[in-house]
Amino acid sequence: MEVSSEQSGEDVAPEKPQSSPKKNVSEASRRAARTASDSGGSVSAKRKVEPRTGLGTGSGSGSVATKRSGSIGGSASAVSAPRRSSTGGLLQKASISDGRRKTGSDSSAGAKSGASSATEPARRSLPELQAQFLNFFACRRCGKVDCGLAGGLGFEDFRCDSSSVDSTGSSGSSARRTVSRVSSPTVSSGLKAGSLSTSQDRTSALSGRRKGGTPDSRDSRFIVLPQVEIKGNDDLRLDLRGHRVRSLNASGLNLSSNLEFVYLRDNLLSTMEGVEILTRVKVLDLSFNDFKGPGFEPLENCKVLQQLYLAGNQITSLASLPQLPNLEFLSVAQNKLKSLTMASQPRLQVLAASKNKISTLKGFPYLPVLEHLRVEENPILKMPHLEAASILLVGPTLKKYNDRDLSREEVALAKRYPVHTALCIRDGWEFSRPEHAAESTFHFLVEKWKDRIPPGFFLKEASIDKPVEEDMCCCHFTIIHDDAASTDTPLVLKYQWFYGDISLSNFVPILDATDEIYWPKHDDIGKVLKVECTPTLGEMEYPPIFAISSRVSRGNGIPKVVNLEVHGELVEGSIVRGCAKVAWCGGTPGKGVASWLRRKWNSSPVVIVGAEDEEYRLTIDDVDSSLVFMYTPVTEEGAKGEPQYKYTDFVKAALPSVSNVKIVGDAVEGITIKGVGDYFGGREGPSKFEWLRENRDSGGFLLVSAGTSEYALTKEDVGCCLSFVYIPINFEGLPSRLDQCIFSKYFTPKSNECQIIGDLRENSKVTATGIVTGGTEGSSRVQWYKTRSSTLDENSLEALSTSKIAKAFRIPLGAVGYYIVAKFTPMTPDGDSGEPAFVISDKAVETLPPSLNFLSIIGDYSEDGILTASYGYVGGHEGKSIYSWYIHEVEGDSGSLIPGVSGLQYRITKEAIGKFISFQCTPVRDDGVVGDLRICMGQERVHPGSPRLLSLRIVGNAVEGTILRTEKKYWGGEEGDSIYRWLRTSSDGTKKEIAGATTASYMPSIDDIGSFISVSCEPVRSDWARGPMVLSEQIGPIIPGPPTCHCLEFLGSMIEGQRLNFNAVYIGGERGDCTHEWFRVKDNSVQEKISSNDFLDLTLEDVGACIEIIYTPVRKDGIKGSPKSIVSDPISPADPKGMELVIPDCCEGRELMPLRKYFGGHEGVGEYIWYQTKHKLEGSELLDISNASDLVICGTEPTYKPLLKDVGAYLALYWVPTRVDGKCGEPLIAICSTPISPAPPVVSNVHVKELSSGIYSGEGEYFGGHEGESLCSWYRENNEGTTELINGENSKVYEVTDSDYNCRLFFGYTPVRSDSVVGELILSNPTNIVLPELPYVEMLALTGKAVEGDLLTAVEVIPNSETQQHVWSKYKKDIRYQWFCSSEVGDNFSYDPISNQSSCSYKVRLEDIGHHLKCECIVTDVFGRSAEAVCVETTPVMPGIPRIHKLEIEGRGFHTNLYAVRGIYSGGKEGKSRVQWLRSMVGSPDLISIPGETGRMYEANVDDVGYRLVAIYTPVREDGVEGQSISVSTEPIAVEPDVLKEVKQNLDLGSVKFEVLCDKDQTSKKISSVGTYERRILEINRKRVKVVKPATKTSFPTTEIRGSYAPPFHVELFRNDQHRLKIVVDSENEADLMVQSRHIRDVIVLVIRGLAQRFNSTSLNSLLKIET
Repeated sequence: MEVSSEQSGEDVAPEKPQSSPKKNVSEASRRAARTASDSGGSVSAKRKVEPRTGLGTGSGSGSVATKRSGSIGGSASAVSAPRRSSTGGLLQKASISDGRRKTGSDSSAGAKSGASSATEPARRSLPELQAQFLNFFACRRCGKVDCGLAGGLGFEDFRCDSSSVDSTGSSGSSARRTVSRVSSPTVSSGLKAGSLSTSQDRTSALSGRRKGGTPDSRDSRFIVLPQVEIKGNDDLRLDLRGHRVRSLNASGLNLSSNLEFVYLRDNLLSTMEGVEILTRVKVLDLSFNDFKGPGFEPLENCKVLQQLYLAGNQITSLASLPQLPNLEFLSVAQNKLKSLTMASQPRLQVLAASKNKISTLKGFPYLPVLEHLRVEENPILKMPHLEAASILLVGPTLKKYNDRDLSREEVALAKRYPVHTALCIRDGWEFSRPEHAAESTFHFLVEKWKDRIPPGFFLKEASIDKPVEEDMCCCHFTIIHDDAASTDTPLVLKYQWFYGDISLSNFVPILDATDEIYWPKHDDIGKVLKVECTPTLGEMEYPPIFAISSRVSRGNGIPKVVNLEVHGELVEGSIVRGCAKVAWCGGTPGKGVASWLRRKWNSSPVVIVGAEDEEYRLTIDDVDSSLVFMYTPVTEEGAKGEPQYKYTDFVKAALPSVSNVKIVGDAVEGITIKGVGDYFGGREGPSKFEWLRENRDSGGFLLVSAGTSEYALTKEDVGCCLSFVYIPINFEGLPSRLDQCIFSKYFTPKSNECQIIGDLRENSKVTATGIVTGGTEGSSRVQWYKTRSSTLDENSLEALSTSKIAKAFRIPLGAVGYYIVAKFTPMTPDGDSGEPAFVISDKAVETLPPSLNFLSIIGDYSEDGILTASYGYVGGHEGKSIYSWYIHEVEGDSGSLIPGVSGLQYRITKEAIGKFISFQCTPVRDDGVVGDLRICMGQERVHPGSPRLLSLRIVGNAVEGTILRTEKKYWGGEEGDSIYRWLRTSSDGTKKEIAGATTASYMPSIDDIGSFISVSCEPVRSDWARGPMVLSEQIGPIIPGPPTCHCLEFLGSMIEGQRLNFNAVYIGGERGDCTHEWFRVKDNSVQEKISSNDFLDLTLEDVGACIEIIYTPVRKDGIKGSPKSIVSDPISPADPKGMELVIPDCCEGRELMPLRKYFGGHEGVGEYIWYQTKHKLEGSELLDISNASDLVICGTEPTYKPLLKDVGAYLALYWVPTRVDGKCGEPLIAICSTPISPAPPVVSNVHVKELSSGIYSGEGEYFGGHEGESLCSWYRENNEGTTELINGENSKVYEVTDSDYNCRLFFGYTPVRSDSVVGELILSNPTNIVLPELPYVEMLALTGKAVEGDLLTAVEVIPNSETQQHVWSKYKKDIRYQWFCSSEVGDNFSYDPISNQSSCSYKVRLEDIGHHLKCECIVTDVFGRSAEAVCVETTPVMPGIPRIHKLEIEGRGFHTNLYAVRGIYSGGKEGKSRVQWLRSMVGSPDLISIPGETGRMYEANVDDVGYRLVAIYTPVREDGVEGQSISVSTEPIAVEPDVLKEVKQNLDLGSVKFEVLCDKDQTSKKISSVGTYERRILEINRKRVKVVKPATKTSFPTTEIRGSYAPPFHVELFRNDQHRLKIVVDSENEADLMVQSRHIRDVIVLVIRGLAQRFNSTSLNSLLKIET
């Protein structure tokens, strides 16, 4: 394979030159090496590439590529041949010297100097090479990977320009440009050297990137071209690159069918003609030519073509590219393709289509094995998720997209689309997001199928369930009838299932899968299912619609029962069979677990022991019970499915019967014998028994005993036969069939060791044998039976024959599948018979395979003959054997099936003439087994019948001028040129042949009127065989035809102004008063009647229209014929001509319309030239006006309006009449008779213009000759509408005064012509109300600071101009203010108005902090006008100093109340302001701090009694700035009245006891719990306090703590526990006590403190241990 590649994924290390490992190379090997060297490298069928992981070269593991030296053999004598590049330039082509072509010794020398050797390559498979080289294309023009040029290069042409340094030993070495040849690993016969070379610069550029790659990632950087076998022979290769070849049929091109590698790139080829000769070509390079396409049909002969390069052409379409069965690589880059529509390419692996104009995926081909797709630099790349769409179109084989691995996201995205998306994309569906794809594609298909759905119906659903291996898969096609339409015919849907791969291109129908449900098989895993649904309405069958499923997934291996049935008659003794339909879901079908359960009425089912098969014989226990068949599917792998149940109806009892009746006992007088039998049929009731004895005289039997089954033999029984009768009766008393047994007096013969000998096959002969004992055997008899059961049951036997002496028996067809039973009855010579013996065959009778023992065709082998086929069938019961009749051109060909014939008879039709007839029969057994096909060929060709006419008659009316035709039925092969003769029979009976009437039709003429017409026909077969002539019946007599216009034509020219006549030829009797009418036919085919005259004068209205004349022939007798009409060509216009031109008198400013007349078609845009002359031109001077002097051209339009400059002059008009199509006539010239007169003086557009403030100018447009001294005036209009003249103002400019304010001004203009003619006074429109200048504010300033709480005041600054000072003093009315606040904090903000802030002053609020403030000022004057608003803005408002106002403490004043501090804060947003609570003794300036109390709320306690509570509030802003602290105090805290009352009582008593709890663990530093306290008694009196442990049953009271009120005695409280208090006597004696409530605690504390104060006369502070 000729391959050229550039390594792009490996680190390339140069190797030192070394000798080849094999030096003794044969001449053939050297020739192969030279061929490989010339072609850039070759690869044999078993490709070898060098190992990629080797580090050395001596052990057979070399690097990926060896670096070739700049020269070979120590010389650099390379001859470079110029060749044209794709752009027309020349590239230097380096060649390799012939050093390697020397002998072995020369080769060794050359190897020492510079030749490089390759290591032993490793063998790799084709898929590995394809994965290894998936990115190997490197463009020699741009260096990019597969830019499209590389895809179009020849294999040896993949080279890149690189710079290398010639490092020979010559002095002054200089760098030179060389072209490094890049070749793929090569292996040719006898040569195992291969290398991958690359340029130095590319090696260095890629080295860093290659080092980190894993082997897998490095493999993915290569592209391998499909393998191409090559032989190193120049006869197989043609290289004419850059030779400016223009045609493949050129004489010097030497194309031959032996060529396998053809390189014709860089030429001037534009057609494929001539390429069809390359029938063995494998590589064809046609890149960079002038192909445009289509025209690729000649490539169809290139069946073995593997690689095709078409890059760099002008190809616009690939639609004509044929299917190439072996094409594996296609490059169409750098063309003008708009789509990739082409035939399917079944083996294409790489498609390079970069740099085109592809904008759609519609028509994308089926490429089932494509691995690499490149579409860079195409407009379609703008389509979102193009990669996902490509994955859907190509399928799972796609590995690379645009020179990179597939994106995981795009692969995942593609999986979210419906399976049929690829079909919709190919049909033009616009690719959309996956969440909308299902609905969008369905609507797309519905629109596409709108002609496939019957009228009145619409498709609602078309889908398939997710298919799973061996599980039920259902399709859903919902076609709903439109209620608006009515139909009585039901809609029938037909189904056909298909399977195919994910490419959706090769669906194969599944045999017998024509239902809504299909069971996917194991072979269907991974495939896609398709269902075609064909709607049929009545006899109309519509084209099918389809649905496509996802891939068939592998089953989970857990079987499940889909359907469970029980077959068989539910009667005692019958066999019922449970049938389960199982979905094996991927598991191997195994034997399921079957079990039978019996369910009595109104009870639970009970398992029937031993009933574990699918078949079960009903017993007496099952009567009146319902059976339950339970089936659990089990696979061979042991996987069990869910068990399923099937209930039956109740089992009925069988009719009573008895079998196997016999007599037990010895036949000896005095012995009691017994009759026994097997009863069957429900529960046995009172069965009846009878004994009968044979009457020797009459031979009959007489009843001797009844009612018992036993019988005692008597003397009368000796020598007689006895018969035992058993009449079975069931429990209900129902009798049935009786049975009896005869007891013989003789010793009866017996048969032993009976057997059946012979082949148990259909139509074989078997023999029954046996050994007879009990006397001499006579003519024993054998009767044959058949049975279904393998065990002998005499009740189930079906007789096949009667009892015969012959022991042999030929097995009939009816015994196939049955067991054969022989009933052997031994006979003695005197005719006594013994007990018969039954023997059953070992196996069932087998059938022969279906076959035919003869096949023949009989019948007449002529046209319309009947052939009958007959045959002999053997091999079981014949089913629906298949019959087919075939027609054969020759006796040995395959023939073609005769449609519609499927029976044993065939009537020969005309199509079979000259051909052979054969009959084919395929025998089919009734179980579906198909035998071998037998063919019987007819003995002779079918010959045609003798030509003859079955009927002949004349069709048509016997009227003059009408056509009579023959109608005949021909028989006898293919009809040839039959002979016709028309005959005329006159009124006297004379028959005469009509001359010249020899065709199948004839038109009667006037000569035939009154005569009869007949025709004779002699049939002629195509082989000129003639049949008997047949004469038809006569038709006539011929009557005159209706009046007819035989010919009608126009006379005259079809030109405007001409006269048109006509000529009509009349036939049909004597002519009467015929009529005619002329019509005009416009472009819209509407007829317009013109006249009924004999002629028509064509006018302008007829130009462009057609003239139609309708001629109605009328016979003399008044009968009218059919009108005939002819239509002329469109009427042409006449030549243009001016008939008249006159210029009327005119004056200045009045539109001048010349009087002119035109003739000659529709007038176009003619040439008009208006001349002005001071004197009147006449005669020849007027005719030669173009050369006249003193002329001025003043206009070129059809009309002209004289201007002021024309007054007093003459006007002349030069007119060239022109037709609408541009044709011109002779010019006409005319001049006015009088000079142009001036117009009356008038003025227009009189208006007032304000020049500046208070100064106005009056203006107007004068017209009417030259203006003289026109008059001006000014007027004033006040508010009441009174207008007055402003005296003295007669100029055009006016300056207003105070009197004009609030009034409107008018300007009057009276025109006066230069000759003193005065015109009419015109007043202008009034001006706007004249008002003084609006007072405005020059600037607005603010006083105050933008700080919270400060007052801002706006101050206006008035301009210093005199005008403004005047209007402010005289016309100002008031000033309005509005304050605004910015809505956003920061640089970007807008202002919102502040409500109720409309004065010039504004106090800054808290909410303004951080915002900008704006004041807007608007001035209003006395005239109600408002000046433009003037604004001033502040900087962001800063917060004020934090302050607190109206600080107070809320609370009731008792020691049990809650107190809160309240105040109004200002100064920005309040931060963490501080509050400190203190106590203050009344009358003392000292403040006592209350530790921990810094909140806004404070709960008082007994410690606060008698003190004022003081709260110090320090305001703090949120930014930490503190304000001045403010304090507030309460009144002295009093004791709560209830507590005070109780304390006073206790103090008055002087001694009191309280029950408390004391902490028994005094050493613990932890918070005590309730469980650590014990009961104590607290005793308080005026002198001391003590804590007493109360007495118990075993102890006396004990005083634990005792102390007086002397210091350091004090009482402590716990703020976090209102039930606790601590009494401290000294540092060693203290008690931690617990009481029930705060009330008791407060009473105890206040009592102790009250007594202590009395005792010590101390202040409360010392008792509370408070430091001031």
